[in-house]
Amino acid sequence: MRHARALLLSLGAAGLVAAATLNAQAQTAPSQTAASVLAEMEQRTSLKPAASFNRIADKNARSVALFQEAGKVITHPRCANCHPVDHPAQANDRHPHMPVVSRGEDGHGEGLHCASCHTAKNVWVGGTHIVTIPGNPKWALAPASMAWQGKSLGEICAQIKDPARNGGRTLAQIHDHMANDELVAWGWNPGLGRTPAPGTQAQLGELIQAWIDTGAKCPAPGGTKVPSHDLKAEAGSMKPAV
Repeated sequence: MRHARALLLSLGAAGLVAAATLNAQAQTAPSQTAASVLAEMEQRTSLKPAASFNRIADKNARSVALFQEAGKVITHPRCANCHPVDHPAQANDRHPHMPVVSRGEDGHGEGLHCASCHTAKNVWVGGTHIVTIPGNPKWALAPASMAWQGKSLGEICAQIKDPARNGGRTLAQIHDHMANDELVAWGWNPGLGRTPAPGTQAQLGELIQAWIDTGAKCPAPGGTKVPSHDLKAEAGSMKPAV
């Protein structure tokens, strides 16, 4: 009888240990998942400081890595959405601008001008899908020669460096534009309902300057391309409602 009681006590203790272990696993698993999600979000919403790339001994490789880090901003929807060939995009999913608009001759819209909706500042509307209408005193599309949609980061890099396509700017002027331009700055103050560009404008400026100082080398031209929309082709592929 004494042995049976000891066996029961032993089994009971083992059960408590097992239960405690399972509870601990159940409690720590969500935390580990949350931690990994937070780490991924941090990576997407932050920029590495330019100085952190000094550990890359090869100067050309360091230059490419610096531009790739800056590319987190350059290819972000807050920037790339307004660098189309003709039709801008909206939101993080980069869907075509609604209502449909075209750049026009001066990048301020054709027919429906940008200023019809976009003023000098972000305007609260409180809608379900659109909380604020973005605005800035310089609101306009980037020149067609600087269209980034449909291009890879390497292709965008070559484009940025080319005076024939960048408005005749030197690399120093490119740095000044990215580090100080007020319309570029809007990317970090896009209004409620929009995800700001990663990091800060100051960090972007530091990365671009370090990229220039290391020879302004570009990534290979292949790879992921910034999404673009051919509205005529997309309209032609739409099935009629039934």
